[in-house]
Amino acid sequence: MEADMSPTTGFGHRAASVAFVDLAGFSAIADVHGDAAAIAVLELFEDMVREALSEYEPPIKWIGDEAMLAFREPQTAVQALGALLQACRREPRLPLTRAGLNHGPVIRRATDLFGSTVNIAARLTSLASPGQLLATEPVAMAAAAKGIRTRDLGKMALRSVRGEVSLYEIELAPSPDPAWIDPVCKMHAPYAAYRRADSDGPWFCSLRCEEAYRRSPQTYPLPR
Repeated sequence: MEADMSPTTGFGHRAASVAFVDLAGFSAIADVHGDAAAIAVLELFEDMVREALSEYEPPIKWIGDEAMLAFREPQTAVQALGALLQACRREPRLPLTRAGLNHGPVIRRATDLFGSTVNIAARLTSLASPGQLLATEPVAMAAAAKGIRTRDLGKMALRSVRGEVSLYEIELAPSPDPAWIDPVCKMHAPYAAYRRADSDGPWFCSLRCEEAYRRSPQTYPLPR
């Protein structure tokens, strides 16, 4: 596991807001467009994460195309992720992000964090749709207090987590229109140069993505 986590100085209290942010279409970019294209996208994402969060200086751990972040309180996490997710949403060279955010007790070991709070944040990220941020109730309350739109999604059982967890969607960046999401690489229109060959059906960022979808549509389910 690749780690690039700065020391959590002054982070010794019992609770933290833990977030994971990843690129929804990263694996498909590598598969369809090649490893060099995927690495270029990853390096752009890494630069944007560090730039957007430079004022907050959270610990950052990289796990492939996924960034794990930690903040002292939900209010700061919401503010910082708002800056990051909006920046990513404006960048046409990035696919849509997926994010999960949870607040609760953590276990600190050296420069890493462990515990159920971290596990739940990771599970939420894997459940999120392209362009979506899923969070737990403490985070949703902090967002609502700032006037940020939240949506109660009800309770859900998460893998390897005891009991059901109340889930919320938090709109920190403009919600994507599923009709304009490339089903392969999860880029969101407007695209730089390519539209589509057919007059109906999904839109694509490139001929390569369209060809990959036509060969195996079951591999790339349409966003809903």
